[in-house]
Parts: sequence; C-alpha cells; structure tokens
Amino acid sequence: MRAGALLCGAAVLATGLPSAAAAGTAAAAQPGTAPPKAGTANVRQTPDENAALLAGARAGRSAVAKALGLGGQEDLVPTSVLKDADGTLHTRYDRTFAQLPVLGGDMVVHTAPGGAVKGVTKATSAAIALPSTTAATTADSATSFALGRARTYGTQTPKVQAVRKVVWAASDSPALAWETVLGGLQHDGTPSELHVVSDAVTGRGIFEYQAVKNGIGHGQYGGQVSLGTSGSTGSYLLKDDTRGGNRTTDLGHASDDTAPDTLFGDADDVWSDGSPGDRQTAAVDAHYGAQLTWDYFKGVHGRNGIRNDGVSARSRVHFGNAYSNAYWWDQCFCMTYGDGAYNTHPLTSIDVAAHEMTHGITSFTAGLRYSGESGGLNEATSDIFGAVVEFWADNPSDPGDYLEGEKIDINGDGTPLRHMDRPSKDGDSADHWYPGISRIDVHYSSGPANHWFFLASEGSGAKLVNGVNYDSPTYDGKPVNPIGREAAAKIWYRALTTYMTSTTDYAGARTATLEAAADLYGKDGVVYKNVGNAWAAVNVGPRMVQGVTLTSPGNQVSTTTAAVDLKVRAVTGNEGATLTYSATTLPAGLSLDSSTGAITGTPTMDGSSTVTLSAADSTGAVDVVSFSWLVYTPGNCSAAQLLDNAGFESGPKAWKANGNSSLITADNSWLPARTGSWKALLGGHGSSVTDSLTQTAFVPYGCRATVTFWLRVVTREETPTVPYDKLTVHANGVSTATFSNLDASTSYVRRTIELNSLEGQFVALRFTAREDLAAPTYFTIDDTALDIHP
Repeated sequence: MRAGALLCGAAVLATGLPSAAAAGTAAAAQPGTAPPKAGTANVRQTPDENAALLAGARAGRSAVAKALGLGGQEDLVPTSVLKDADGTLHTRYDRTFAQLPVLGGDMVVHTAPGGAVKGVTKATSAAIALPSTTAATTADSATSFALGRARTYGTQTPKVQAVRKVVWAASDSPALAWETVLGGLQHDGTPSELHVVSDAVTGRGIFEYQAVKNGIGHGQYGGQVSLGTSGSTGSYLLKDDTRGGNRTTDLGHASDDTAPDTLFGDADDVWSDGSPGDRQTAAVDAHYGAQLTWDYFKGVHGRNGIRNDGVSARSRVHFGNAYSNAYWWDQCFCMTYGDGAYNTHPLTSIDVAAHEMTHGITSFTAGLRYSGESGGLNEATSDIFGAVVEFWADNPSDPGDYLEGEKIDINGDGTPLRHMDRPSKDGDSADHWYPGISRIDVHYSSGPANHWFFLASEGSGAKLVNGVNYDSPTYDGKPVNPIGREAAAKIWYRALTTYMTSTTDYAGARTATLEAAADLYGKDGVVYKNVGNAWAAVNVGPRMVQGVTLTSPGNQVSTTTAAVDLKVRAVTGNEGATLTYSATTLPAGLSLDSSTGAITGTPTMDGSSTVTLSAADSTGAVDVVSFSWLVYTPGNCSAAQLLDNAGFESGPKAWKANGNSSLITADNSWLPARTGSWKALLGGHGSSVTDSLTQTAFVPYGCRATVTFWLRVVTREETPTVPYDKLTVHANGVSTATFSNLDASTSYVRRTIELNSLEGQFVALRFTAREDLAAPTYFTIDDTALDIHP
C-alpha cells in the first residue's frame, strides 16, 4: 500500500512549551471500555465551522507567532484546526522563513478556551535562522542531481515537475536547500512523485521521499452490500452525494496515470455479479470500502472526510495490466487500484481501501514524511485503520482481523501482506524497534507500530479473535494487558491529528499516544499505563510501573467434567502492600480465593461469560482485566450441517475463490453438476495454475466434524502411475486428503473426511487444485457438507 516518502533518517518530535495533556484520574471502567474524559474528545465540525476556525487561525497567526517567540522573518500558515468539547483548539501550522517554505517546520499549537497558548508540538526544536537566503548552487544543478537520484530508484522516464528554494529544518541544523519534484513511473508501473532535497550551498543530497503512497452491490470480497449511488432508472451512477460525492471510476487498464477515467453507470442500480470477470465487481468493492471508511471516521471520530471539509476523494479501478498494487496520491486526491495477478485479484478489499484512504487523512493531518521512522508510522497508521474499519464493518464475507490484505492473495499462496500480532511472520517486517530501523523500507519499519496496536488492543500471548489464532510476543518477555481495540484506535487517531508532526519518530509516537491517552482516559489510569507498557513491549520506552499490574490469564475454556485450578498473577510496585483479588461473573461452580488469586472448582453449567478480574493493593492501587470463559459438556452436540451454499446453487455466495477463473459455474455443457445447476470446477488449465475455494465455519465445543463432498475427476493426462495434477483438501491449512489425475472417474464419487481435534475452532475448509505444465485435469465438486455430530 502507500505512504509518503522513501529515505533514511530518524525524525524528531520536540516540545517547546508545556504539554497540553490534561492530568486525570484513573478510568473507572475496565480497560478498553473506559469512556473518554468529558471535554477532551474533538467535537464534530461541519465544513462551515471548520472553515470559520481556519479563518480565525489565519487572522490570529501573528499573535501566535509572537507568543511562541518566533523570529521576525518567520511566519505561520494554518492548515487545520481541531476543537475539543471544552473549547481547547489544536491548530496545525506550516512555517515560512523569509517567505521560503520551511520543510520540517510544522507544528501544532494548543490553545486554551480563552486563547492563551498552553502548549506546542514541533517537528523540530531547532531555531530557524540562516546567514543568507542566496543559493550558491543553481536550480539546474539541483535538477541534475535529482534526476540522478531518480535513476538510482529505477524511476522510468523521470520528468521535472517543479523546483523551488526551501529551508530544510527536519534536522538539528536548518539549511538553505532546493526541493526538486520529479514525475514518471516507479519500477512496478506506479506513478512517481519523487521529492529530492539538496543543499543549496554544497549541492549534496539531504533527503528524498516518494509522495505517492502505495502498498502493496456484489463485491468479490464484500459480498452483497448496499451502496450509495445517484441517478434514476436507466441511468444510475456510482456516485454518492450523501458522502461528499464519493465516486468510483474506470481507468480501463490504462497505465498512464493522466489517462481519462469514466464514472461507472448502470441501468437498474444492481451492480456486478461478484465475479472478477465483471468490470463492475472491483468498482463495487472499492466504492464500498471508501463508503465504510468515510462512515467510520465520521461516526467514530467526527471527521467529515479526508480533509475534514465534507468533500470525498474518488476511487479509480482497473489501473494498468495485472498491476498488483494500490496507491493514494495527494495530487489527484484519489485512491487507485490495480487488478492483481491475471487481472483477477483486484486490490479492493475493505482493509486495502481503508488503508489507502487513511493515507489521505495522514497527509492532511500529521503529514508523516514517507521515509525513515516517520514513513514507517505513516504505513502503520494505514494498516491500523485498515484493520479497524474491517472490524467496524462487521461484514460476514470479510470478517475483521489483524492481517493486512488477507483477501487479495498478492503473494499467490493465500498469505496476508502483514501480520500485526507478529510482524516478522512476513519475513521482512520488524517486531520491535531497534537502532537503524529507519534504514529499512517503510512497509517493514511499520512493524513495531502495528505490533503496538495489536498488543494495546488484544494483549500479549495466544488468543483467538474472530476465528483467527494469534500469538503475540513481547520484546522484554513481560505480558501486556489490553485496553481494547476501540480505545487504542481513538488514542491513535487523536495522537495523529493532535500531537504528531511530519517528523515524528517512534519515541515521538510514544509521547503522542501517551498525551492522547491522558486526554481521553486520564494520566493515572490503567489505560494510560497499558499504552506505555505496549510501547515497552516493542522496545520503545520503559515499562510504566504504577501500583498494581494484573496479568490477564487469557480466554478460558472448561468442561463440566473437569476441575479448574487457575492461578492469577499480579504484582504491586508499592513496597509492603498486600494484594486482594475479586471477580465478577465467574462460571457457576467456580470461586476465587481473594488472598491468593486462585480460581478453583468444577463448572456446573454450559455457557459463556465475560469475567472481570480485579487486583487491588492495600494503598488503593488497582488493575482490572477481562476475559471470556466458555463452559461446555462433552457430548452435548446437536447435529447440523455448517456450510452456507453447500451445493453452490446460489453461485459464488459464501465461498472465497482465489483462482484465475470463475470457479463456481452453471455451465453444464459437458461436465454437468451432480444435482441442481451449479457446481465448482477447479483445474482444467493445462498449465501451472493453482485454484482454490474456501469457506470458514465454527465447530462448537463437544462436537466432532466430518467433511463430505462429491467429486468427479476428468483428465487428459495419459499416465496410469504419476499423479501430476492434484486436488488437496485442507482444514485450517493442514492437508486432510489428496486426489489426483489417477482418481479419474466417469461419474461423481462421494468422499468423506474426518476432521479431528478441531472442536471449538473456526475451521477454514479449502479445496486447492494444482496442475503441472502438461495436459489438463478437471476437478468437479458438488454437494459439499461440513457436518457436526456428538
């Protein structure tokens, strides 16, 4: 996906005046559900109110500059204003020196309701002063240097778009510089907007970054959804005037980013059949993803569009040919999506759409420069809200998870782009901060912030969330208790919009999120403490020892036939203090020893409850955690068939197809369905191609599971002994059975597979067909079932 720039160099966040974070009392509710403090949340500003606040900031900028003690040649240019419910204003400014733009001179000024400046967050703490604004080098020499850097990056046909004299201030010593902007194409066909900053005295390079941020109806991913459209019978448009004009257009596989795009239209307002072969399918998913992201930021954070001005960006689909990427670009104020491998895997899933749109929000708030640690934080911000929007959408066709891009299969093997619980699982990302992390690609230096968000949301250790198993480690080996995803997202948003600047690094992000946590939940509460501890767990800053720390035992599963003996662990930093434990909603039959924290007994009743566990010491310090506890009786299982659309008669509904063709078909011209009109047909390519078909269902505790399906294999292979082409049946990634061209038959054959040790799990049932380079083999599947029984 995309973010802002590409170069090394740690960023600095400095505070020139006292912090604006408000002191507060401990949150009364359990972590993750504590309500924000009154008066600290941003109010919902209409576009007119936003414009009025910005006009007021322009009128008062001279007084603010004087209050900050800025030099006579410095001026402030307000870019946005956020207002808290208590009247506090957070005004973001760019800066000029002798009328030259100051890169890295941005700041956020925090003013009390009466207008007094009470704090400032600066991108640089250095005073802006230059001996001269006369350059010793020419604009032409800066351009030549920039063109050489573009060739180093592999930029195709670089073109000079602009050259300007600036002051570079994102380092300890401000310098007069040239900023050269080059167009062209990146190595993978993505449009390029490379910014090269060079010293105007020596001609040496200072900084470089890529401004095009890229990442990696009936939608292919979202299923049947409601869309905001406009028009009337016979002439509907994929344009939503209720969401700032959100619109989706077709680039027609043009690879020239300046090519005209066409707004999608439809006669009956029923868009696409959900297959990759329908040109509207990618448009439905992109439009839906933008719609969800608009609604999330407006409904949860009160943000009225990317710029907070009520105007929507547009989504452009079908860019390039087999282009496996998507990007945000400020210049066109748009998200652009390729169709992926074979033009069958468009990068338009919910999390990718939210990822790209969030790049726009970052550009118009903190402006995190797309290089070094700030670039990693830029990418992580998009990953974070990609995951949050996906959870918030609660779409059964694309459930929320902490995996980025798991639907688009960009790796070709079904694995996601990124794993937030353990970023290093992708082979490149960093789990923790380390000196020198600024020198790796921003998509990988994003790892510690992604990891922080997972730990803050869910806590450390093994857990099952929405059917996905996670196991998140910590740098220091100590546990982290969660504050909840909703609280973590609110804290990150406020930090981004109120305290981060263009040069914020990981240390600065820790400071910004702690400021935000103090604003929203109080400086002495468990939320604030666990925000800091989550940072310590990714090697950013120290552990926050405040009174009692209670370790969550994690979600529990017990039976009515076995005794429980669970030891709860808590420590206190108050010397000599004693601990007392308490719990609510324990399963019937269990009890807690208030002195030792041991939970013992034998459960007596099936059911699930959320347990709230507290540990308090004799000084009054307290910590609270919550976890689920499920109780079941082995053998108590009602027989049922779990798969949706098991016979394929509703077309592709409920099944995820990762192939290069429409795998569920009603074409019965020569390989008919066993029953009805629809079947699944995998393989048949006669080349090295992999098709897969997946559906996920939950197997209750106490139940056994059996997979049955009818299979007919037709092959052109002539060997009687070599299994060249294979169909494998997987359950949660584990192969349970394999069939091949040697299993060819003239009719359907019933196949049965016992699934062992999968009770209490979401089971991903996947059929995968792989062929070699020779003759084709057709694997036809019909009348599937995932049966549970005692």
